[in-house]
Amino acid sequence: MTIFDEISIIANKLANDGKVPSVALIKSQLSQATPLPKIIAALKNWHHDPEFIRSPHQEISSKALTELKPVHEEISLQIANALVPLQQEIAELKQQVKQLLENQLIKNNN
Repeated sequence: MTIFDEISIIANKLANDGKVPSVALIKSQLSQATPLPKIIAALKNWHHDPEFIRSPHQEISSKALTELKPVHEEISLQIANALVPLQQEIAELKQQVKQLLENQLIKNNN
């Protein structure tokens, strides 16, 4: 989503709430710091569209979410399975480091 889309969305939400979109109101609701000239330019080009109140990326249907859930679960399971040998190897390496440090401590004390 571009900064101009975000400004338009905020302006539409304000207008839908019966407020007049202003630079100050919009700036206070932006997700990132934006130079005033950009806000002013976007506000000058903005035309109220009561339906444009969210980014197209936010409009994922419940059907799409339902279809994505099994894929997400399968990927999570594959990741978990791939991590098991790595976790075991890390545990073994920690044990080896501990033993090396203990051996080094014993040598230094003798």
